[in-house]
Amino acid sequence: SSEALEALGYAVCSSYRNATHAHVAGFSCPRPDGDARAAFCCGFSDIKYCCDDPNGFFPYEYGYMWWLSVGALVGLSIAAVVLLAFLVTVCVLCYLFIATKPARRDNGLPLRAPDWNSSALNTVDMSFSGPFTDQLISEQTYLHL
Repeated sequence: SSEALEALGYAVCSSYRNATHAHVAGFSCPRPDGDARAAFCCGFSDIKYCCDDPNGFFPYEYGYMWWLSVGALVGLSIAAVVLLAFLVTVCVLCYLFIATKPARRDNGLPLRAPDWNSSALNTVDMSFSGPFTDQLISEQTYLHL
């Protein structure tokens, strides 16, 4: 009986119906023709075998566990695609930021030499008064001498 085998240190895999609904008779582990270390009943409720892992039996059908694996792979694949899209977006935005950056800092002022021969510069607006008005007039006078 199975209790007597368990008392002798054997694990008993009870009878079950496999995936094709065929009856499979129970057996004890380790099997006489198998590895002596495979002393535990492992597998699923529809596929059983002897192994050396005491936690190797899952009370689910193999097909259920297979679908869980497929679901996990699909979920991980979607996560990988989202991560890849995020990384590509970050790289493209960094490239665009660097590629469209002006070569010099733009402070809003034109960076060209003033045209001193222009008639607009030869006339000084005396209605403007400020701390640098006298200096501007003296510089223009000095440059035109």
